[in-house]
Amino acid sequence: MTKHRFGKLFRRISFLLAPVLLLSLSACPRQERPPGAPPGAVVLTVWFHSGREVERVTILRQIEQFNAMQDEVHLLPNVIPEDTYNEQVQAAAVAGDLPDVLEFDGPFLANYAWQGHLRPLDDRLGEEIYDDLLPSIVEQGTFRGEFYAVGTFDSGLGLYGRRSRLEAVGARIPTSPGEAWSVEEFAEVLANLAAEAGGDAVLDLKLNYKGEWYAYAFSPLLQSAGGGLIDRTDYQSADGVLNGSESVRAMEQVQAWILQGYVDPNIDDAAFTGKRVALSWSGHWDYPRYAEAHGDDLVLLPLPDFGEGTRTGQGSWCWGITTACDHPDEAARFIRFLLEGDNILAMTEANGAPPARRSVIRRSPLYGPEGPLRLFAVQHEEGYSIPRPRTPAYPTITDVFERAFQDIRHGGDVQAALDRAAAAIDEDIRASRGYP
Repeated sequence: MTKHRFGKLFRRISFLLAPVLLLSLSACPRQERPPGAPPGAVVLTVWFHSGREVERVTILRQIEQFNAMQDEVHLLPNVIPEDTYNEQVQAAAVAGDLPDVLEFDGPFLANYAWQGHLRPLDDRLGEEIYDDLLPSIVEQGTFRGEFYAVGTFDSGLGLYGRRSRLEAVGARIPTSPGEAWSVEEFAEVLANLAAEAGGDAVLDLKLNYKGEWYAYAFSPLLQSAGGGLIDRTDYQSADGVLNGSESVRAMEQVQAWILQGYVDPNIDDAAFTGKRVALSWSGHWDYPRYAEAHGDDLVLLPLPDFGEGTRTGQGSWCWGITTACDHPDEAARFIRFLLEGDNILAMTEANGAPPARRSVIRRSPLYGPEGPLRLFAVQHEEGYSIPRPRTPAYPTITDVFERAFQDIRHGGDVQAALDRAAAAIDEDIRASRGYP
């Protein structure tokens, strides 16, 4: 994800509702010869999400650079509001007005590919680029054996801590995935921090976030415990996995942290920067403001190990070529341009995300061997990150898991909440005949 803003959850819509959404579609109409396009140039429409201003400015600058460096291809950019991005893609597909090049959030790849909206990238990136990609980037971009999309960056998820607070309670400070706190050790650290703080909250779980945050941030705990969001052998059922004993135990532990008062509600998103808490469960996007608030006292830690080893979330916005594109080779030329080392560095310096290519990670001041965010790169390179389920049912999965988390957060019965979530997912899969 770019910075995981995790605003309003992208709801999947049916094709019956899509014509209504066309009324609000903000896509630019296709133009035969837009202003500024050189005579004879192939004109490609490019959609990308509004995101943070610094990312938006970077993409627009790179599009301008691409247009200026050659006369064969001209890109026509269109910025789509993030809150309605998925709806607008679905509506454009119904109207036959998909762009040529589409940026989209990685977890939605399976749904788009299953609906027939994406062309496989095949060999269009070239071996030099493909072989240099992080394993997590390749895994995110692959659906049913085909490689459909590629990101210029991945994401990082872990625990930020205040070293002084941890040292004050004698906590061990793990700095690599293999050293992660066990869930029991983590619970002890929380209890000791809370006692030292006079009973105040000590952990930020970003409960102020909405939507995609919950599947991204907390499904790694299910996987670390031996559970998950769905059975990944065939992606046909969540029953016995999402509501299985391993997942239930993991979510009961999260619920206990909240009910014991360890977790700050963080309605102002300032629990960690305001020094109310000692630990923040967050991602790469928070590093700049956290580093500004805490300086050398800031430390980055892996998520706790629930029994099967620490796991972490991954995935971000990526680029694909739609089936509406009549010039896929020219579209791939633009994607290769975005994947050039200097362009990846420019974007990741703007948004702080882990670069998508190993060679660029080595050059990165944040993620290189001595970088403060090196842990995020190691997690991707060494296989600790797991993509969210690569199934067309994912929009339903993320929606119902968020609702289950909210029930659990407020003290609801964990087994019952996860039973309802698993049943809703299975019903969606049955209604779609297994997403053949």
